[in-house]
Amino acid sequence: RHVDDAKDCEAFAKAIPPFQKTGDKPTLTRVRSIIGYGSPHKQGTSKIHSDALGADEVKATKRQLGWPEDADFLVPDGVRQRFDETIGARGRKLGEAWEAARAAYAKAFPELAAEIDLIEAGGLPKGWDADLPNFPADAKGVASREASGKALNAIAPKVPWLIGGSADLAPSNKTLLDGERAFEAADYGGRNLHFGVREHVMGTCANGLALSGLRPYVGTFLVFNDYMRPAVRIAALMQVPIVYVYTHDSIGLGQDGPTHQPIEQLASLRAMPGMTVIRPADANETVEAWRVALQQGGPVALSLSRQALPTLDRAKFAPATGLARGAYVLADAEGGAAEVILMATGSEVSLCVEAQETLKAKGVRARVVSMPCWELFEAQDAGYRESVLPKAVTARVAVEAGAAFGWDCYAGPEGAVIAMHTFGSSAPTKDVMRHFGFTAEHVVEAALAQAKGAQEGFTS
Repeated sequence: RHVDDAKDCEAFAKAIPPFQKTGDKPTLTRVRSIIGYGSPHKQGTSKIHSDALGADEVKATKRQLGWPEDADFLVPDGVRQRFDETIGARGRKLGEAWEAARAAYAKAFPELAAEIDLIEAGGLPKGWDADLPNFPADAKGVASREASGKALNAIAPKVPWLIGGSADLAPSNKTLLDGERAFEAADYGGRNLHFGVREHVMGTCANGLALSGLRPYVGTFLVFNDYMRPAVRIAALMQVPIVYVYTHDSIGLGQDGPTHQPIEQLASLRAMPGMTVIRPADANETVEAWRVALQQGGPVALSLSRQALPTLDRAKFAPATGLARGAYVLADAEGGAAEVILMATGSEVSLCVEAQETLKAKGVRARVVSMPCWELFEAQDAGYRESVLPKAVTARVAVEAGAAFGWDCYAGPEGAVIAMHTFGSSAPTKDVMRHFGFTAEHVVEAALAQAKGAQEGFTS
């Protein structure tokens, strides 16, 4: 259908019935309009898009449209009455019918009605996290993406309105809900969403689901966050609660090479106001990441590994619940105050743990700090932040297999940052990590240099 003049209301009205009668295919109504219609000097030009009209042009536009020039905001006589008699009356009738239906539903199905109330309030059912797994200590460990999948499937039966999927990577992202059907045209009851290779569309769908009251999660590789960034930015701006499951989170993914190895993505997500970025160090931190994520009022990005990460022995190290505070002392120095602080996120935390043992044998007291979430750490009071990263300890080493951007805030002006300064490379995971300096030996070397520099006042 064609409407040659946007001001022709009659022609537009005639274009609507064919659309209403067509049920087997899309319809298109093309309406010709003039951008900035009514502005005598700017209509039909790009200036109407970029420039303010200005006081004189506003008056000229009103004059051309036959509107009183000096009225700031005018509702002509009869408009309010007309609205009240038509749209207002219809709205009141529909509203009353809805409230009556809602009351009848609550009477007939009180438990389901209570669920709807909880959804609308943005709440979670009692005991929703009761079945979250606890992983035993294991030197070989599991990938944090694997732990994430287990946590997700422990939560899903308790939170029926948790729904999500992946951009054609569900088996790899571990985002499939066990025993649940796929959401499709013939089955709106499915909870597994298959978005196809369409990260941006996936992000926009997640925004809509969250605004409807559901709790969506979506997954892809961390590097592909770039494809969905506009939708993610809108989620952060609007503070809608979405969990982004970003796997294959570093050069540790190995042979897929630099096109798939994220470098700047963590830093760019952390730079986004309103976004909470969590990069857990092991399986139990990953479980806690999900516990924290579903209690946030805005979007959360989980940065998860492809490769297995050692599951830390929590009888020896601090409990993973420390993740809720963003950063915590995982293992403190023995025999006195720390001489150097080793801090890291994700897969690099285990390197710091290993380095601490070597430094202990060399007579250097080191504290290991796991820093899975900068945003949560910054939300803590100054006293807590000082207890984790005391200002008096200036010898510091930060380790993360991503861009160094932002780490100077925690490493300090004299601290060392072991990070990526180039794109990655294609090789087996261990070879790639070793090539770029992500080894316990390199951490020890940097820590020794830091401890020596602190003793000498960093004068050399």
